[in-house]
Amino acid sequence: MPEGARRGRRPPPPVAALDLGTNNCRLLIAEPTKRGRIKVIDSFSRIVRLGEGLAQTGVLSEAAIARTIEALRICARHLTDRQVQRLRAVATEACRRASNAGELVQRAKDETGIALEIISADEEARLAAVGCAPLIDERAEGALIFDIGGGSTELIWMRRGADSKPAVVYAHSEPIGVVTLAEGEHDFSRAGYEALRRDAIARLTPVKAAMDARGVFDPATHHLLGTSGTVTTLAALALNLPRYDRGQVDASWHDCADIMTVIDRLLSLDLAGRAALGPVGPDRADLIVPGCAIFAAISALWPCEQLRVADRGLREGMLRELMGRS
Repeated sequence: MPEGARRGRRPPPPVAALDLGTNNCRLLIAEPTKRGRIKVIDSFSRIVRLGEGLAQTGVLSEAAIARTIEALRICARHLTDRQVQRLRAVATEACRRASNAGELVQRAKDETGIALEIISADEEARLAAVGCAPLIDERAEGALIFDIGGGSTELIWMRRGADSKPAVVYAHSEPIGVVTLAEGEHDFSRAGYEALRRDAIARLTPVKAAMDARGVFDPATHHLLGTSGTVTTLAALALNLPRYDRGQVDASWHDCADIMTVIDRLLSLDLAGRAALGPVGPDRADLIVPGCAIFAAISALWPCEQLRVADRGLREGMLRELMGRS
């Protein structure tokens, strides 16, 4: 019998975090453990491509909104089944940019009961840092956390202070992501990839300059810490997994050189060849190359030898705060 039940106390109800991004709608439901950790008891993820066409029109399309509402309905059923009483549901870059984002927020509330909160880029970066910070190597001085999203890429430099706890030195959200790049006038040949990589380097070079103004980022004493579909997919391929397995990917370590080898392999394949890879699949086949270009740009500007991969981030940051642990 659980300790709480023996003492006549009910265990605390589960809490939930929902992240509606430019590409994905993702839900985690969790409960605290005795050791103060997060125990995930339910999850849901669906590619909704909310930001499809947004760069050209400035609005969320009716089809994208419909796909998103359907995903949110499924999330609502999960929340009800698990008797969740506390939820934080956030929307990020696509809703920040879309002039009709209010329509989606209202429909989500009316049709699913989920109250979406459109958060700032700074808040998105902060929550990602909270969620990923536990994976910074204890022997390292710090890490560059990056989240390659559908419509934006977050970069957060965390460094250990006098108390040995990692703290945010610099955070930035750049409006460049896999969906926005995939919709540009690029092919996904090796030459197209190189053009995307150069563009990403040009976009992120001012970010590096701003970070350098805050202190010395030494690649020898830091490592990269990546989250998002791009980096978790690359890690699964590096591990030679036949299909994606969060248990093997989350918290895994990789040589950055090995990840670049995986990228080279992907570039040798056409769209059908990439879709045939289990961890990629047809839903990510057209997005993985833009993601690879952004990762390669980050690796070029912050040339750390080691990469740790996190299948966690924004949602885990919200869960930790909902449970009272920031």
